[in-house]
Amino acid sequence: MNAGYRIESGARADVPQIAALMRDYWSFEGLAGFEVARVSELLRQLLSQSHLGAVWVAREGGKVVGYLLAVFVFSFEYQGLLAEIDELYVSPHARRHGIATGLLEVAEAGFAEAGCTGVQLQLAAGNHAAHAFYHRRGYAARAAYGLLDKRLAPVSVGRVFR
Repeated sequence: MNAGYRIESGARADVPQIAALMRDYWSFEGLAGFEVARVSELLRQLLSQSHLGAVWVAREGGKVVGYLLAVFVFSFEYQGLLAEIDELYVSPHARRHGIATGLLEVAEAGFAEAGCTGVQLQLAAGNHAAHAFYHRRGYAARAAYGLLDKRLAPVSVGRVFR
């Protein structure tokens, strides 16, 4: 990785810069519904509650040029905590310097330290560059399984079930 970049845990002060990059990522992936206030609040929640997951950023000087967001899921199948990479994005001008690889390596070490037994992620079917990137790093499609999802009615952030 270029010596001008460093990777470290994200902080609440990084929220505006991460949110700006998230807007770019959502646009790149064609994801609808980006709302900076909502995304910023969710980032602050994740950053303040380490049991939910983790955030890492890549910096060039004081500027965040990439990020990796991960959440933790308790899984009986994986016999414990599972990390899910929710987003990994590097600004186009900072690509080809090993930043995504560095973010992934630091995150995987953090997952192991947190006691995770595995890591998973979702990729857009047409994002061939991302598929190749992850395959080169040992990630593979899970044979005989497909992803199903369903949107639920919104609830307030931080709602507690009893």
